[in-house]
Amino acid sequence: MTRRLFVGLALAFAIVLGLSPSASAAVIPGVPMAGRVDTATPGSTPSPTLPEEDPVRAAQYWLDDYGITEAWKTTRGKGVRIAIIDTGIGRGPAEFAGAVVGGTDVSGAGSEDGRTPVGAIDADHGSWVASLAAARGTGPQTGMIGVAPEAELLSISVGFGSSATVSFVDQIADAVVWAVDNGADIINMSLTTNVPDWDESWDKAFLYAHDKDVVVIVAAGNRASGTTRVGAPATIPGVLTVGGVDPSGRASVGASTQGITIGVSAPSEKLLGVSANGQLVQWDGTSGAAPIVAGIAALVRAAHPDLDVNNVINRIIETATPPASTSERNALLYGSGLVDAAAAVGASVPSVSVNPMGSLSEWIRLYRRADSGPAPVPTVTPFEVEMLPPADAAPAPVSLLLPTYASVLYGSLPLIVLTSTAILVALGVTAAVRRIRSSSLRRAADIQE
Repeated sequence: MTRRLFVGLALAFAIVLGLSPSASAAVIPGVPMAGRVDTATPGSTPSPTLPEEDPVRAAQYWLDDYGITEAWKTTRGKGVRIAIIDTGIGRGPAEFAGAVVGGTDVSGAGSEDGRTPVGAIDADHGSWVASLAAARGTGPQTGMIGVAPEAELLSISVGFGSSATVSFVDQIADAVVWAVDNGADIINMSLTTNVPDWDESWDKAFLYAHDKDVVVIVAAGNRASGTTRVGAPATIPGVLTVGGVDPSGRASVGASTQGITIGVSAPSEKLLGVSANGQLVQWDGTSGAAPIVAGIAALVRAAHPDLDVNNVINRIIETATPPASTSERNALLYGSGLVDAAAAVGASVPSVSVNPMGSLSEWIRLYRRADSGPAPVPTVTPFEVEMLPPADAAPAPVSLLLPTYASVLYGSLPLIVLTSTAILVALGVTAAVRRIRSSSLRRAADIQE
């Protein structure tokens, strides 16, 4: 696919994987705005009753169901940096205080620090994604908290379609390289192109991330958004592609998709997200499943800082659990199964030397045109070859009706000889027949006399 065609497809089909905010995000009734801590009225007497469980924390079912709270007994992700390549992380919410340590804009439409949300429709998407990965909460036991609440965040804002002045292809390549160069240990990409192919510039960017030991985690996409099968970058070898399941652990119908590149699955329905303005919403999509796994990867890297990218991904895959229904253990839907943060952090997993999600360098060797390399160096001294003698002059043209020496010698003369011989033989035979006949007549006359 040519670069121009790919850019056109990317601009036409590149969408944020969470459903459009009007369809998938809903403000949670009865829950105060995220980032705002309610206090008692001055002069009032605090109630002596025991504090009730914070409804925001209670709504985050994935923390207990997927072993995240158990993994926190070992680590909460301190010292690990997650780059969120998305529409930008809002500046205002208290949940991000102290979490975002840097950022940039590659779309041409945001601010230099990547903290100004980009896009008219999907502006809050980057904040939702970041809050699932590493939100700090609004207090020790209140407010939304991410899977790796002590990890650091990088905010890299990208734009889709008319919201960007830079092509989508260039944005992604630039964003990945910037994330690597600015200390990212993990990159989260909750986006897709809805096409399986990708531009060659992505080869270099994603290979650069792998060579620098950075884990890249990508959302698989949603059927409800038109992604019937995974598309790039979820098709790039070496990235960990995440599918989505509902709260019961079954493959989500609308908030996930299918494909052979899915590595693991995580919750993608009834998720919480902190918007750029601090409002808490409920939303669906593998855009949310991916940062849950990115947070788990941060827990693994914090607990096992000696592991390279291959073994971080392998731990998450090898400790995944099968879906509850044995009849639905379909790798196209679940990959290796449902993530288990506690097992990924604490289980004994043999080390590997290759990435279980494939090798991008090997794919490039097989499917991209190889460089021709330098010209071979001559091994002998060149020498001059003698000129060939001039070619014989062409014979003068002759009429095809006139006889030639060859035609007379090999055609006319043999024909004359054979014809003459045949005539002489015929004459001899005729004369002999006449003599025999004459002799027979004379004998017959003598007998009659």
